[in-house]
Amino acid sequence: MKLSVRPLALLLPATLIACGGGSGGSGDSDADSGSITEVQLGDALFHDTNLSLERTQACSTCHDPDHAFTDPSTNGNGNVRSASVGDDGVSRGDRNTPTALYSASIPEFTYGTHQRFNSPQGDYTGYIGGQFWDGRAATLEDQAGGPPLNPIEMNLPDKATVVARLRENTDYEDAFTELYGTNIFDDVDEAYSAMTQAIAAFERSPDMSPFTSKYDKFIRGDYEYSPVSKAALGKARFFSQQFTNCATCHQLRPNGNEGETFSNYEFHNIGVPVNTRLRTANGSDEGFTDTGLAAIDAVSDEPDTSELEGKFRVPTLRNVGVTAPYMHNGVFQSLDTVIRFYDRHLVSSTNGINPETGIAWAAPEVGENISFTELRQGNALSDNDIEGLVCFLYSLTDEQYEHLLPADAEECGL
Repeated sequence: MKLSVRPLALLLPATLIACGGGSGGSGDSDADSGSITEVQLGDALFHDTNLSLERTQACSTCHDPDHAFTDPSTNGNGNVRSASVGDDGVSRGDRNTPTALYSASIPEFTYGTHQRFNSPQGDYTGYIGGQFWDGRAATLEDQAGGPPLNPIEMNLPDKATVVARLRENTDYEDAFTELYGTNIFDDVDEAYSAMTQAIAAFERSPDMSPFTSKYDKFIRGDYEYSPVSKAALGKARFFSQQFTNCATCHQLRPNGNEGETFSNYEFHNIGVPVNTRLRTANGSDEGFTDTGLAAIDAVSDEPDTSELEGKFRVPTLRNVGVTAPYMHNGVFQSLDTVIRFYDRHLVSSTNGINPETGIAWAAPEVGENISFTELRQGNALSDNDIEGLVCFLYSLTDEQYEHLLPADAEECGL
């Protein structure tokens, strides 16, 4: 089953097909009566390629609803690109496109303390949440305002140009004035803010946080993991305080609670190496270092931001089985590799070789501030344990994306 996809003409009271967008999944009966909801407007905006300079790229270009709201485009090797290509057809950034699903669950960027679950580690104190890998956008609205003006994404020069693009379509004008007041276009900043508000409303809609995976059905009593399956072994390992460190950073709620997003939105440096092929492709300056959290404006008052270098927000594991590649820079192609990368930190680990390169793991991009306290918790994993964890992660795939799972999912007993 896929998300309900309807033409934009059905989302708004008059046809918005002319605005060049795709299709979304948040229709409402109010549209039939001639009114427009903020979610429907946001859905239309999310799919509108006219909000990019060359009119080739929408939010949905890099957050494709048919691919768990990630970018499925591939490179010459047939692998999914590590970073999305911009509206100009050439530019690309240095980071992998994260899923937009469940982004509404990410808390606003803050400094605080929270409890951990299934972990011998104490409560976490530090920066939490925020949109983008580095948390630089405090809210969904802040995040939605970034890509249209980013020169390596949608590449429009300023807010006034974006608003002018909106006003090219009279249906948008009608929708904006209905929702935000007849004078909304008198102020460019206010009109631009309204656009971000609508997109954020769409991202907060139920379709964007479906909770339809086998794990969710298990929590609701509608599914059972076969006790002899690989997935059941992986589930036991994932939530174990003794055997693994997974839950330390990837569990938000106590066991058995609905709404688990499999991230507690902490920031950590886990020693991810440079994605050298991506750096070559995007033409980064020699010696460039992506310092993550340390580089954002919100932490500029810190007396020593060097302690934050290399830290990125913990991502959700929902739909992780269908959203390769992995890590903030897309350096790894498979979940098996990711788990072996974590395991290498543990005493007695036999995973000293990167299976994707056939040689030892490359050095971390930022060698300081690595979260060894968390990474060195647990026991080294067997191959069976690793297979089980991969299978459990496959079970976090929402029903509408299960058809995208790799062929080895058939061996998981799901």
